[in-house]
Amino acid sequence: MKRSKGATDVRTIGNEGRRSESSGTVVEVVLGVDTHLDVHLAVALDHLGRRLSAFSVPTTKKGYESLLTWAEGFGPVRCAGVEGTSSYGAGLARHLRAVGIEVREVERPKRRHRRRKGKSDLIDAEAAARAVLAGEAAGEPKSADGKVEMIRTFRDRRAARR
Repeated sequence: MKRSKGATDVRTIGNEGRRSESSGTVVEVVLGVDTHLDVHLAVALDHLGRRLSAFSVPTTKKGYESLLTWAEGFGPVRCAGVEGTSSYGAGLARHLRAVGIEVREVERPKRRHRRRKGKSDLIDAEAAARAVLAGEAAGEPKSADGKVEMIRTFRDRRAARR
């Protein structure tokens, strides 16, 4: 059977993710997350940058687990771009690293870009995923478990006693 140009060769197979019927390779998922105090919004992209879906979760351990389950429904998660890994996104970044997912720090969009493209959590989350795909993510987030973090904690406690 001859296929027309542009016909899709990707199908969804349960939790096994997306596979190319012609090559049998698994399509990896890249997450982008816009973080907030109470709720995070995530967008999943495939390796070609096509938006698979968006998902909103509470900032709890259960929320992080449901985010991961949702994302893995599209295929194995290769990497996650998270805004604010040292503030609102710290818990999520810690959770993702604990299960072996690479986390990249993504800078918040510049104001001039936000004015041009509009401002919404969905746009920010997708931009975070696209920054990871393009190799423009700021880098690896701070681990928050080394000597510097220990000294910061001591200083915070001492300042709180005054």
